[in-house]
Amino acid sequence: MTSKAKKDALLALKTARGQLDGIVRMLENDRYCIDISKQILSAQSLLKKANLKVLRGHIKSCVADAIKKGEAEEKIEEIFGIIDKYTRPV
Repeated sequence: MTSKAKKDALLALKTARGQLDGIVRMLENDRYCIDISKQILSAQSLLKKANLKVLRGHIKSCVADAIKKGEAEEKIEEIFGIIDKYTRPV
């Protein structure tokens, strides 16, 4: 993974962790359900963003290296597997 992708993914994950801690406190303090739900959606969005950063870094480093070595097929299949999981409804 590229260092920029790693840095960006870590930032998004740390921000999501902070949001999750806040959501737990909101639940413990009996905050309004809609406000809690909005925060959960926001945390999910950050996790998706982090995942895309990781995948972007993977493609730019691991997949690019595999292509140069003529070993791309396995890496490409891994990406298709992730895309399949990513696009499935929850």
